[in-house]
Amino acid sequence: MTNEDPTNNYLRRILTACVYDVARETELDYAPHLSARLANRVYLKREDNQPVFSFKLRGAYNKMAQLTPEERARGVFAASAGNHAQGVALSARKLGMRAVIVMPVTTPEIKIDAVKAHGGEAVEIVLAGESYSDAYEAAMGIGAERRLTFVHPFDDPDVIAGQGTVAMEILRQHQAPIHAIFVPIGGGGLIAGIATYVKAVRPDIRIIGVQTEDSDAMACSLAKGKRVELAEVGLFSDGTAVKLVGEETWQLCRKYVDEILRVNTDALCAAIKDGFNDTRSMLEPAGALAIAGAKQYAERERLREQTLIAVASGANLNFDRLRFVAERAEVGEAREAIFAVTIPEERGSFRRFCALLGARSITEFNYRIGDTQYARLFVGIQTRDRGESARIAQAIAEGGFEVLDLTQDELAKLHLRYMVGGRGDLANEELLYRFDFPERPGALIRFLEALDPAWNISLFHYRNHGADYGRILVGIQVPERDRPAFSDFLAHLGYLYCDESRNPAYRLFLRGGI
Repeated sequence: MTNEDPTNNYLRRILTACVYDVARETELDYAPHLSARLANRVYLKREDNQPVFSFKLRGAYNKMAQLTPEERARGVFAASAGNHAQGVALSARKLGMRAVIVMPVTTPEIKIDAVKAHGGEAVEIVLAGESYSDAYEAAMGIGAERRLTFVHPFDDPDVIAGQGTVAMEILRQHQAPIHAIFVPIGGGGLIAGIATYVKAVRPDIRIIGVQTEDSDAMACSLAKGKRVELAEVGLFSDGTAVKLVGEETWQLCRKYVDEILRVNTDALCAAIKDGFNDTRSMLEPAGALAIAGAKQYAERERLREQTLIAVASGANLNFDRLRFVAERAEVGEAREAIFAVTIPEERGSFRRFCALLGARSITEFNYRIGDTQYARLFVGIQTRDRGESARIAQAIAEGGFEVLDLTQDELAKLHLRYMVGGRGDLANEELLYRFDFPERPGALIRFLEALDPAWNISLFHYRNHGADYGRILVGIQVPERDRPAFSDFLAHLGYLYCDESRNPAYRLFLRGGI
């Protein structure tokens, strides 16, 4: 660094950054669905469209392209949670250099495979530690031993300047007024570059960083007035799982960043879904952070008719995570509330409870008979806004049922919803059936109303997965003398069904008295 003003220094570095040999100027796409929902004009800066599906390529190449011939000959090393590694790998192959890349063992397989593909024989991959900070410690030892040049993922002026070219493109692409730009934060390289450039050129634009609640090192550091190292970081947003932010990035954020927001996992999953709805691309958790922050900010400030830009920073998402994302997105966007409800274990109470819900769509229903006096239900209900779960709970309580709102209960959302069940020692004369029915509002209630009240429901599992057909698993206590009537019921029901009463898994895990 020189004695010149830091703003002018970085402005010059960003304007002269060498990134476009490998990176591309990404689109600034209008997000119509998100804009309509937030009543603001929302644009996404599509860094997920880079050759490595992440902005990290910019900073890595800018750093490596400016190395001396001697440094290039020795090679480089890097520590990365994945995206920076891909940038270093592609840059090494482009520049004809050797690179050693250390990645946490928690890095998604898709990112490890991508590093191999981008770097080819030019790259050696080492897996070490559970977070970026752990990988960094291992990498420093390797680099010192082999006399390699370190390509820092965020705390380097050339890396920061490379990332700052994102801001240069945004302001060139959208010259009309901008209320705020939302930027994800891990170690701080991206937001440091963006904030420094924007505040030098258009200081009226707010720069707002976004972090997860369990990986908020930058927010904690700015609040304390010094860099704070976290003991642990959450790993869902692995691209921002940084225990200690950079010295340089912290100084720049302290000077140029207006605010940092924290979002939870549910909000992040909802943001991934929002990104998909507008782009048909699946952003990784870190890549959707800015969208989650823009939503939170717009709701908090009651913003209307403003222009908000969210940096969609990456799309290296493991396919295996999609199930979790889909489950949690409903709660994250206030579209689902979940409850534990206790009702009397008597014929008709199940149907009475369902009637109490009226026209509301049920998203999940889990129940297994286990008590002679009370039945305990795990229920998911579709909602329209964040305050509706409290209103639903009140309505259930006023209907005479004991209710517990589990919408914000992590144990319930992660585990208990999948564990409701077990053996039913009270389920005498039980038949087990799977039913498929057209998925439309009220279909579940109509199914329940078609059952003869003399047949007690002893097991019930239903989950709306957004498909055209709903699928439920039902245990029904039908006395032997009623079996002909039950067969007639099935014939006239009009739904596809399958008798699972002799299924060995059912008899092993759910059937009592074995």
